[in-house]
Amino acid sequence: MLIAQKKKKENIAEYILYLFQIEDVVRSFKFDVDDIMEVFVLPNLPDRSFEGQYRKWYQEIITEMKVAKLEKKGHIDRIMEVFRELVFLHNTLYTMQKESKYKTLCENAAGYIPEYRSKSDMKNNHDIEVIIHAMYMKLQLRMRGKEITAETEEAFDAMRIQIAFLVREYHKMKSGDYTFNQN
Repeated sequence: MLIAQKKKKENIAEYILYLFQIEDVVRSFKFDVDDIMEVFVLPNLPDRSFEGQYRKWYQEIITEMKVAKLEKKGHIDRIMEVFRELVFLHNTLYTMQKESKYKTLCENAAGYIPEYRSKSDMKNNHDIEVIIHAMYMKLQLRMRGKEITAETEEAFDAMRIQIAFLVREYHKMKSGDYTFNQN
């Protein structure tokens, strides 16, 4: 909960990846807030005074996932809203603004996106969503200690660099420190 708040302010892509992890945790504990708290949250809480806030936050996530029928897959509305904002900004930078640096970064990543899309269940998803899912896959591979080939690392890097630029522009936009006429 506190981590999510911090990540949302500092790096929206990390916020999304963190919430992906939380969704996976909720699913792995079969939507049981008591088990989540006992096994996952409390052992990692430095101060039990936050226990009630964490319980409430996890219960909200569980409820949101159940209402949206996300027991097996999919993402909660708070993630999908950020995806919509990122896609809007991507489209603005790429097509309307013709932001040359961003366009180059997109072109560098574009060659890798179709392969990831074909290996995943994301045939109709926007490139931005596909890239963030690829970043989540990389995170999962690292956490599992799996080896990442140099070729795959190159693909991840191209996508990561594009998202890093978009995230920087997103935070400028959200802070009001952005004008769409700059180039």
